[in-house]
Amino acid sequence: MSSTAADRPELTVTTPLTAGLLRGALEVEHTERGLLPHRLPAWARAQCADGQLAMAESQPSGVRLAFRTRATAVELETVPVKRVYAGLAPRPDGVYDLFVDGRPAGQGSVAGGDVLAIDPAAGTAEHRPGPPGTVRFDGLPAREKDVEIWLPHTETTTLVALRTDAPVAPAPDPDRPVWLHHGSSLSHGSDAASPATTWPALAAAAGGVELVNLGFGGGAMLDPFTARAMRDTPADLISVKIGINLVNADLMRLRAFGPAVHGFLDTLREGHPTTPLLVVSPLYCPVHEDTPGPAAFDPEALRAGTPRFRATGDPAERAAGKLTLTVIREELARITAQRAASDPHLRYLDGRELYGADDYAELPLPDGLHPDAEAHRRIGARFAALAFADGGLLAARAR
Repeated sequence: MSSTAADRPELTVTTPLTAGLLRGALEVEHTERGLLPHRLPAWARAQCADGQLAMAESQPSGVRLAFRTRATAVELETVPVKRVYAGLAPRPDGVYDLFVDGRPAGQGSVAGGDVLAIDPAAGTAEHRPGPPGTVRFDGLPAREKDVEIWLPHTETTTLVALRTDAPVAPAPDPDRPVWLHHGSSLSHGSDAASPATTWPALAAAAGGVELVNLGFGGGAMLDPFTARAMRDTPADLISVKIGINLVNADLMRLRAFGPAVHGFLDTLREGHPTTPLLVVSPLYCPVHEDTPGPAAFDPEALRAGTPRFRATGDPAERAAGKLTLTVIREELARITAQRAASDPHLRYLDGRELYGADDYAELPLPDGLHPDAEAHRRIGARFAALAFADGGLLAARAR
């Protein structure tokens, strides 16, 4: 529904951008340039100085504008942050997914914005301010309807202005169970084709639930502040996908891992004592199945202009408590079985049921860590079937 025709409708209505028009964000920040959605609250962000997490939580995976209108044309002005990696081809512009009454109705992109220039080899990043840009959708049906615009899942996006040719009001409560999910870059969206086709977004659509996605690229570290943020977020269903980032970063040893998992789940239960809670172990990833981290870019692949990751640990280090995906799966299965004896609403899912060795043979991870767009579709469909179907691991309760 994007249009560049000269006779497009004049957009005479400018609607103030507020938190009431957003879904999927835990907080919004009013900046000099506009409204910035966040997926962690300010108090949580203040407890971690990690630039990777700061970038990831501000990238609005699962965040969408939701409003009701008779407008036939919608224009959204934003300031996106484009990432440029030294030695690699430019990334494509982020995608905005348009939905009308719950159905896909168009896509667009914003070409302007800031640039974050990253040099993986040097470990440096430079932020270069740029101009705002606009995405426009024309040809919407001339009737009262619910409109959603899903923001690019891998571009920090400041919202500047919403312009239409008819008045806009916040969309009514969707009256669906709220699914609160936390995970790594795979849950964030990694190489999904668009924000509405990340595996959590696809699973939510198939399962008829309302998504709040706290998947953070490089940021699923069992952080206490993330657990507290989830504890304080209303939810009917909760899942936590644990493991890959702990190995990637070589963050902790087995001695620390078990108590950290218990502590994270204890905190969730403080705010959600009987909410269905699903612990998901890592998907299949040959790089780290039996080899500890940390993960690093493969220098030869990087010189060839292809991002690819490798494990730099030694499998023998498992004896000293270093974590691998195999070790983490075993420990998560043990912990959830132990806790389930007194917590009947706690369940466990082996991530290899979502993406296993056979899937890898058919749809290999392009960079060694992250699933591609087709794999996201497969994972989303499988999660919906396993979690949200009748009798599933997160069988949705009526609100």
